[in-house]
Amino acid sequence: MTACLLCNRAVAPMLDGVRDTRFGVPGTWTIMRCPSCGLLQTEPCPSGPELQRLYEQHYNLGGEGETSYGKAREKFLFSAPYRIWLALDGDISFHGERGAGRLIDIGCNEGRGLAIYRANGFEAEGLELNRNAARVARSRGFTVYEKDIADFAPERPFDRAVLSNVLEHALDPRVMLAHVRRILAPGGEVWISLPNARSWLASAFGREWINWHVPFHITHFTQARLAALLDESGFDVVSARQITPALWAAQSVLARLGRAKADPTALFRKRWLVAGLMLAIRCGLFPALWLGNILGRGDCLIVKARRR
Repeated sequence: MTACLLCNRAVAPMLDGVRDTRFGVPGTWTIMRCPSCGLLQTEPCPSGPELQRLYEQHYNLGGEGETSYGKAREKFLFSAPYRIWLALDGDISFHGERGAGRLIDIGCNEGRGLAIYRANGFEAEGLELNRNAARVARSRGFTVYEKDIADFAPERPFDRAVLSNVLEHALDPRVMLAHVRRILAPGGEVWISLPNARSWLASAFGREWINWHVPFHITHFTQARLAALLDESGFDVVSARQITPALWAAQSVLARLGRAKADPTALFRKRWLVAGLMLAIRCGLFPALWLGNILGRGDCLIVKARRR
């Protein structure tokens, strides 16, 4: 019997035959649903060592910022067009947030977000297990701790903790939030973005919804289940909204188009195709995307919660 990762009750299959539509990791997985608390989770769940091996082989290899593409991408992130795009498409990484105080970006990769947070007024530091990515971030002058959050004991607490598309990767999201709470000052905030399992894109694309992202996404949250977990973990939700990034919609379309191809991920490497599809979706489907967000069916949950 498979048990729910959060409430330990028995879970039941909801969607089987789900494949990795991003990197082409061989195999199929099942999305399980807990009828008691509503959490969705990936089955079989990889072990910690298996996940580490998968990340090293397929995910977040580090050094991207040192390539011509990475440099061009970073230049775009600090441009006026990017700020305009955030206003139009939505901000899933809190790059538009301005303020002050100590901020920790958990899973900071090569430090692109750290540079933006610092430019926006924060004292930004990072937590990153990938040694190559951490090296690049440190070369930019940032303090980056190459530790698991369970082993992280900062000298001073933080005022903000960013979990931008991170919590769904945790083998135990409740434990992760407990550690986030531990490193936050009283009244400090955690900023979370992650896919919405109740998204209309998830319903429309089924197995090809890009944000099942098996086996890397361990849990799949609805807004209600995330709010309940935050409450259980000692946080009060300050704000919650939904957005549907054009990139995520475009990726689900490409996953559907590529499902019968020998290499179902080939279309993702056609950058101009991805960019053109993003623009077409943002311009042509704006009313549908906006309505989906208003009705609670947006593709990304954006939640801020304050430590009690």
